[in-house]
Amino acid sequence: MIRKRYENLDSVQTTKRLVDLHRWYRERKRKQKDWSYQIPHVEHYETALLHTNRTHTLLSWIGHSTFVIQVNGLTIVTDPIWAKRLGTIKRLSDPGILLHDMPNVDVILISHSHYDHLHFSSIKKLKGNPHIFVPIGLASLFRKKGLINVTEYAWWEQKQYKGVTFTFVPAQHWTKRRLFDTNTSHWGGWVIEAEEKPTFYFAGDSGYFRGFKEIGARFSIDYALLPIGAYEPEWFMGPQHVTPEEAIQAFIDCQAKTFIPMHYGTFPLADDTPKEALDRLFAEWKRRDLADERLKVLKLGEILRCDS
Repeated sequence: MIRKRYENLDSVQTTKRLVDLHRWYRERKRKQKDWSYQIPHVEHYETALLHTNRTHTLLSWIGHSTFVIQVNGLTIVTDPIWAKRLGTIKRLSDPGILLHDMPNVDVILISHSHYDHLHFSSIKKLKGNPHIFVPIGLASLFRKKGLINVTEYAWWEQKQYKGVTFTFVPAQHWTKRRLFDTNTSHWGGWVIEAEEKPTFYFAGDSGYFRGFKEIGARFSIDYALLPIGAYEPEWFMGPQHVTPEEAIQAFIDCQAKTFIPMHYGTFPLADDTPKEALDRLFAEWKRRDLADERLKVLKLGEILRCDS
């Protein structure tokens, strides 16, 4: 049976040849990098607030692309991953909130199937009976894992769940978990809307593309959660991961009010360090003369109150 293969806008290719991978590995052997910097944790955890909150809109960063978002009484988790390692790749910093301190989860949003975004062990350990929203082509894998409370979304598909509207939006990326399943499920980001509440755009994993402008044209975004890491070497990572400078351009394109960086500082997936990603982000922010209050660089476990 021939399986459907999904594509990017304008059929942009992001997969690489074996020769490109070998070139990258040769390059990285010559690099000397300082990996000592770690993303700071909050000094005093406020996890009790996440257990009792039913009225406020709250956001907390667990690490990498994992956030807890509470809106309209729902607890939403994006791309849950609490793993200490991914194969041979060791986690650089502990999760902002430990699994046993998490509240019951109502909704899980998955951006795509890569192992640093889809970790079944973490999903199964979360408390509650969450409804899982996934890209089209991915539900069958969840059901094989015994997770049946799953709904697939295609790009621009929109559904309401308990007073919150979830829209699956495009990204420029790719998927693969096994040898022969490349691009057999889609990839994207999520827009989370609730009446008279802030709107969140969780971009997932993406290279820079024209879709950011279309997302900005369709939605009024308050908080843009955008990736800034895993961009080096740029000749290899460019089509699939934005640089910090491109992430700022994506923020401008989607016309969001506040930029929250993610996808850095947790797993060393490429050659850029957490400090390099942040330094480039801050330098470009200053060069563009953007208002300081529009950039929120969260500590791990920090709870941001998004009501005002």
